[in-house]
Amino acid sequence: MTEYRPAILDDYQQVSADYADWTSVGADGVSVTVFSTPFASESAVIQALLDFDIIVAMRERTPFPRAVLANLPRLKLLITTGAANAAIDLAAAEECGVTVCGTGGSPSAAPELTWALLLALARNLTAEENALRAGRWQNTVGFELARKTLGIVGLGKIGHKVAAYAHAFGMNVLAWSQNLDAATAEAAGVRKVSKDQLFRESDIVTLHLRLSQRSEGTVGEAELRLLGPGGMLINTARGPLVNQPALIRALEEGWIRGAAVDVYDQEPLPAGHPLLSAPNTVLTPHLGYVTYESYAQFYGGALEDVKAWLAGAPVRQLTRQQ
Repeated sequence: MTEYRPAILDDYQQVSADYADWTSVGADGVSVTVFSTPFASESAVIQALLDFDIIVAMRERTPFPRAVLANLPRLKLLITTGAANAAIDLAAAEECGVTVCGTGGSPSAAPELTWALLLALARNLTAEENALRAGRWQNTVGFELARKTLGIVGLGKIGHKVAAYAHAFGMNVLAWSQNLDAATAEAAGVRKVSKDQLFRESDIVTLHLRLSQRSEGTVGEAELRLLGPGGMLINTARGPLVNQPALIRALEEGWIRGAAVDVYDQEPLPAGHPLLSAPNTVLTPHLGYVTYESYAQFYGGALEDVKAWLAGAPVRQLTRQQ
């Protein structure tokens, strides 16, 4: 019987065993190694994973570019949690003979966190909680969402849910993306506008694009200045969608009212990062998918992927044609 060595990466909270019975694949010769801390470099990734045939990656926490894949000769199966992963070079994986599979995920986790951050920013919850714990009472004045305008950049599955939440709060909703058509927007009760118009007319802009070479840097200085001193930005999608130096300047110099951010160019966010001291922010450590329901889909699906591959019938394969 062929014996394979699998690894689960970036299980920061050490919970992968709580959501899937990895011992159930023991009969197939599988003994799972779990890595709970991030790797410092590509060379560290290669050194740590040289002896593994199967790797389960948690979202984009550990990138797998060509330089890494080409130096993992034993790797046969690479699983990403979720249905897509911009940090995996699918073309290189194919050329290296590596099967790449995905998993399902929760449709509610990310949009719910988006709305939690939006409310926290609108009502200054972080600042007020910190002030209360320091002995101060009522320090800021928030604003209501009713009759405000929400701009959604990327009206996909998550964007549709966020639009529905906005309607429930009595907001006007605009949307833009490069491929958005008017019929899709109208069906969601949303008005399709140009990118500049969205940032100019919105009180709050929330990002829900998939990260790609085309979408990287979608929000820069021009968009932030259009959003204006009363506007707010929410990003629960991917850090590189926003030009980070421009965002930091916008917060420090008052181009915008505030920002709620769950995703960053570098994760985990290092100590002393300028965003940590930027004013008028609500910051969370990439919690968009960190729910019981989402982890059950991720780790349970990854275990299904391993078993299916061992049985010679891979499921949920990802290819460069997608």
